[in-house]
Amino acid sequence: MCTMQLILASTSTYRAEQLKRLGIPFAQEDPQVDEDILKQAGLPPAELAKRLALEKALQVQQRFPTALIIGGDQLVSFEGDVLGKPGSNERAVQQLMRLQGTSHELITAIAVLGPAFEEVHCNHTRLTMRALDEAALRRYVEYDEPWNCAGAYKIESRGIALFESIESTDHSAITGIPLMELTSLLRRAGQELP
Repeated sequence: MCTMQLILASTSTYRAEQLKRLGIPFAQEDPQVDEDILKQAGLPPAELAKRLALEKALQVQQRFPTALIIGGDQLVSFEGDVLGKPGSNERAVQQLMRLQGTSHELITAIAVLGPAFEEVHCNHTRLTMRALDEAALRRYVEYDEPWNCAGAYKIESRGIALFESIESTDHSAITGIPLMELTSLLRRAGQELP
């Protein structure tokens, strides 16, 4: 076991906060990946999430070839569509209107790359949202401003009140990184953990 430079290939404040929970020093780098190109490839949702996570890690690995890199991606799979970050409060309300009263799958992928290590993991969470009217969803969006979150909700904030049930093997995946699996991957890569 050794301690390598650890880099999070993401500008996400949510993923950075999660990684801080592990007590390992790390740096953050913008992966500079054009996600839209990969999204147009027509991949199934889980494959798309894994491909995006891996591509982000690969882009940062080119700049830091001796570091251990963590890439991640998250998307919602709903009725054959892939829903990402809505980008605005109005589109967030539209996404939530589609999801209310139904179940969907939140797919969270992580890739860990090192000089002699490469593994990708995908976590699947099934969420069932309450049947809510547009006024309630607008109040929620106004408060949480979830325009930068896949699915247009923040479980770690008031978004929890939108749901009837959540089924997951690792609830930390909902925020952006499945921490239980990540710690397994980091250990396999040779990273010392507290």
